[in-house]
Amino acid sequence: MAKRALITGVCGQDGAYLSQLLLEKGYEVTGLDLAVDIGSCWRLCCLGVYDRITLVRADMTDGGALSEAVAGGKPDEIYNLAAHSAPGTSFQRPVECGEVTGMGFARLLEAARRGAPQAKIFQASTRELFGPGDGGLYNEERPFRPANPYAAAKLYAHWMAKIYRDSHGMYICNGIMFNHESPLRGIEFVTRKISDAAARISLGRGERLALGNTEAGVDWGYAPEYMQAAWLMLQQPEPDDYVIATGEAHSVGEFARRAFEIAGLDWAKYVDSDAGLLRPTDIVLQQGDYSRAEAKLGWRPQVKFDRLVEIMVEEDLSRRKRHLKGEKFPWDIIST
Repeated sequence: MAKRALITGVCGQDGAYLSQLLLEKGYEVTGLDLAVDIGSCWRLCCLGVYDRITLVRADMTDGGALSEAVAGGKPDEIYNLAAHSAPGTSFQRPVECGEVTGMGFARLLEAARRGAPQAKIFQASTRELFGPGDGGLYNEERPFRPANPYAAAKLYAHWMAKIYRDSHGMYICNGIMFNHESPLRGIEFVTRKISDAAARISLGRGERLALGNTEAGVDWGYAPEYMQAAWLMLQQPEPDDYVIATGEAHSVGEFARRAFEIAGLDWAKYVDSDAGLLRPTDIVLQQGDYSRAEAKLGWRPQVKFDRLVEIMVEEDLSRRKRHLKGEKFPWDIIST
C-alpha cells in the first residue's frame, strides 16, 4: 500500500517541490492551503503535479478543519510548511503571524495526537531562530535569539515539536532550514526579486532595481534539495532536529552582481539603495553547519551559490522571453 502524506502550505515553493518528490516515490499526497485554485497553485502547475494530488482548502487558524483533514486522511507522514514566511512583513502583522506560524502548528500537533498519533511529523523551522548572526557556523546546539515576530512564532512551534515529542512519544523532527531558493520562490523574496529584475532589465522591460541591505551575508541553498532533507528526516529510526544549510555565506550584493552578470549586465548601473526596504533588525552574517544531517541522513548540498543564481536567472529569462512571445503559462508575474 502506498504511503500517505499530508502537506500544509502545499502551494508554496517548498510544498510544490515536496509534492513532486513524494509523488515520484509513490506516495499519495494531500495538500492543505488557504487557496487551492489554479492561480494560487501556479507552482504545482509548473511542476505538473496540480492534478496529481488531493487539494483541501484549510486555514491554520481553524483547528476543526485541521482535525478533519488529519483524521480523515490518516497520513503516515505530515509536513508542516505553512507559515507567514516573510520576516520583514511580520513586524506589520505580528498577531496574525503568531496565529498561523506558531499556534497553527500547535493546532496541527493536537490534530495529529488525536487523529493520527502514528504519523511522523516534520516541522519547517528556520535559521531566523538564531537572530542576526555573528559570522560563525550555526549548529543545532546554538542558542536561539529570535529578532522578529516571524522568528518568535517559529520558536514557539519549534519548542512545541520538542515538547510533543518528549511528552507524547510522537515522532517529530525540526528541520532548521537556512535560506533556500529556486525559480519557484515568490517575487517578494529578495533573491527572486533580483533574478527577475535582471531578466526584465536585460530584455528592456525595466530600468532599475531597489534593494535594502546589500551587505547582509546569507547561507543560500537550493529548495528541492532541502525538501529531500525533510523527507530523509522522517525515514530515520528515531526523530531528531537538523540544521540544513550549505555552510557558505554570500551577500545580497554578491547575488545581485552575479545575477546581472548572467543576464549580461553590470549590476552597479541598475541597482539603487532604498533605506525604506531595511528591516528593523536584519541579518549580519549566518552560515549553517549541516554536519549532523550529513552524518545521520547522508545529506549534503549539491547546488552551491553560483549554480543557484544561474538556475534562477536562466528560468526568469526563459519566462520573460516566453511571455513576450505571447505564451500563457502558470507564473506569478504576468503583467510587467
